[in-house]
Amino acid sequence: ESAAMAGSLAMLVGGVYLLTPRLTPFLPDRRLFIFLLPLLAAAFVIFWRAAYANFITQPTFQRRLLIIGAGQSGAALVNALGATGKREGETAYNIVGFIDDEPDKLNQLVANVPVLGNRYDLLNLARRLQPDEIVVAITHGHLIHPNLFKAVLDCREMGIPITTMAHLYEDLTGRVPVEHAGHDLQVVMPINRPASHRLYLAVRRAIEVVVALLGCLQLLLVIPFVWLANRFSAPGDLFYRQERVGEGGRVFNVIKFRSMIMNAEQGTGAVFAQKNDDRITPVGRFLRKTRLDELPQFWNVLKGEMSLIGPRPERPAIIATLEKEIPFYRVRHAVKPGITGWAQVCYRYGVSVDDSLVKLEYDLYYIKHQSWLLDLSIMVKTARVMLGFQGQ
Repeated sequence: ESAAMAGSLAMLVGGVYLLTPRLTPFLPDRRLFIFLLPLLAAAFVIFWRAAYANFITQPTFQRRLLIIGAGQSGAALVNALGATGKREGETAYNIVGFIDDEPDKLNQLVANVPVLGNRYDLLNLARRLQPDEIVVAITHGHLIHPNLFKAVLDCREMGIPITTMAHLYEDLTGRVPVEHAGHDLQVVMPINRPASHRLYLAVRRAIEVVVALLGCLQLLLVIPFVWLANRFSAPGDLFYRQERVGEGGRVFNVIKFRSMIMNAEQGTGAVFAQKNDDRITPVGRFLRKTRLDELPQFWNVLKGEMSLIGPRPERPAIIATLEKEIPFYRVRHAVKPGITGWAQVCYRYGVSVDDSLVKLEYDLYYIKHQSWLLDLSIMVKTARVMLGFQGQ
């Protein structure tokens, strides 16, 4: 399925290349070439995917990892990689074992990976196993024993790269491991931004103003049709205004097309929307599937209350609950909320505290790694959701 989707995307890119005058000023003389180029692009992508799955991920090419710490952080990393270091043949890593000081874990399996020794065995194991990388998976780094710290430095002097569980976990999942961050702020938020980040924010804001203006014009065109559909399906207000928390914890009113029945939360207060929520109207279901219900939020973007891309703005009452349950939840208010975002395109609609934790991990990853490339990836995924009627 992944290869088919990649092949389809390659065909689309090939077609756009051929039909864009600035890229190809003159069409090929032969129509056969116009037909073959997208097919060849798709064939190349599918061939590369197959080659990667069957050759690059073989043990010969995999990076061998030795993990220090067989606790929750180490187990979470193994689960991210797959219990044996292989996930359906698509990972480039192979876990050779754990190092842990708890005597009860010695020679036992943790997440199907053996515990090979303790801190005193690290140097000898590193020499014998020759790992490509050592991963420190200890949540509270300041509690590392001096002897273990010395052994890690010795391994580094041997030429073995050292990394942390948080860093590798982010690379693997696109999420920040909030539950395994301890009290280390560097894990959950960017401490030092490069000077170029200010330019990125300024240019991005200029682009957002232009896009928001175009979005508001599109909104004016859509309003009559949505009003008419709501008139026959679920009479009531056209727009839905609700208090949400934005950047810096400031409260603002978000605007959306109403997709639920009137007074949907009467008697219940603020609650998570469910997957097949019977409060959603037939028209509202279509609006949500296509994400058109969020079109009025371009007005919030124009006012500077929201961004095109960022964490989903949440309600004050729900935030008050989640802050008690989830560590670092307020960090998501370090940036403006967005109409779409990394969490929205990577994870399903949140209906529980556990879902909110996963979405926070995606949000914090975006906050740490904001870039044009990541923004472009989110926009492409958002377009796929809208065109595929996958919104919730």
